[in-house]
Amino acid sequence: MTQVKEGLQFDPGFAPYILAFRGMVEYLYADINRFKNLSQKRLKFRQYYKKILLGFDNNMGFYAGCLLWAAYIKTQPEQEILGNHCLGQTYNAEENISETQFMLAFTNQFSKDIKYYLGENFTFEEKTINLIKLYEEFLTINKGFVESKNNTDILLPEGLKTKNPENYKEIIDKVLETGKLEELIQYLEV
Repeated sequence: MTQVKEGLQFDPGFAPYILAFRGMVEYLYADINRFKNLSQKRLKFRQYYKKILLGFDNNMGFYAGCLLWAAYIKTQPEQEILGNHCLGQTYNAEENISETQFMLAFTNQFSKDIKYYLGENFTFEEKTINLIKLYEEFLTINKGFVESKNNTDILLPEGLKTKNPENYKEIIDKVLETGKLEELIQYLEV
C-alpha cells in the first residue's frame, strides 16, 4: 500500500515553463551589441524584441502564479510545504530581490531601447510595474522562504487583492495544461 504524502507543493508545476529571462536578455543584447553599425543593431533588435517581450510576459505570469498559489495555500488547513528548496538556506536580502530589481530596471531601459532602435513609443502598463513590486514585497516579507515550513508560515503582501482564492488551484492547473503562464496575470488585481 502506497502512503499518501500530506502537504502542499512549493511549486504547483511552474518549473518546466520558467525561462531564465535575465540570461536570455543579456545574451540577446550581447548579440545586438556585437555589431558596430547602427542599422545592423536596429535589424537585430527588431528580430529579438518580440521574443524578449514573450519572455517578459512569461516571467510576469510566473510572478502572478506564485502570488495566486500563495493565496490558495493560505486557504488550506495547516500543512507542510513540500519541495521548498529554499527552506533552511541562508537568507540574503540583496540576492533575494536581485531578479525583481533587474525586471524593474529592464522595464525602464526597454522602453528607451524601443524608442532608439524602432523609433516607437512604448511603456509597460502600470499594472505590470505594480506586479513586479508586489512580487518583490512577497519575496521580502517571506525572507526568501528560508523559514517557510508550513503553509501558515507564508505571508501575503498587503496589496494583494484576491477573489475566491480557494479556486486558484483549479485556475493554475488549467493554465499549466497550456504552459502559457502569462494567462495568470488576468486573475490578479494590482
